[in-house]
Amino acid sequence: MAMAGITNISMDAGAGRDLAFEPGPPVQIVDYDVAWPAMFEAIAAELLAACPPSSILSVEHIGSTSVPGLAAKPIIDLSPLVRDFDEAAALVPCLEAIGYVYRGEYGIARRHYFVYREADSRHVHILEPGNHHHLRHVLFRDYLRAHPESAAAYAAMKREMARQHGADREAYTVAKTPFIHDILGRAGYDGPLD
Repeated sequence: MAMAGITNISMDAGAGRDLAFEPGPPVQIVDYDVAWPAMFEAIAAELLAACPPSSILSVEHIGSTSVPGLAAKPIIDLSPLVRDFDEAAALVPCLEAIGYVYRGEYGIARRHYFVYREADSRHVHILEPGNHHHLRHVLFRDYLRAHPESAAAYAAMKREMARQHGADREAYTVAKTPFIHDILGRAGYDGPLD
């Protein structure tokens, strides 16, 4: 079982307002919390225990909370990988039974997306290996892990964008998009950016 990790809505800049940018509390960026990796491990273990054996190939910790030292929205993003998107629909009741709300593909083709009903504290993005959204998140995460100066620049930019656009999640996300695309290019990504 491999566990590593990145995914947050900021990587989903192509999703429409009606899907990806529901009204919610203002964007809040907090200092890195050293408890985030352990929180990811506990949540991943809970997901694996709730699902049939072998239904999940691995679980990746994605999103800003997966980058040591990076300021972030305090949301743990997990990306379980499955062999087949259609077969993974069978996992929906398993996750609902442990407190997740299923949102369908939520603007990203071939993704099963869940939020945690108790608080906006964790998001689950079930994808297949090779899905370009998953690949982008992993490359972005790994680049920031390997380049602390880029992670620091991203943190500063996120704080400023939250200050300027915190009440408008779509504007916040759109403002980060050029930085994200630049990092993906540096990381060698040459796939779709939608």
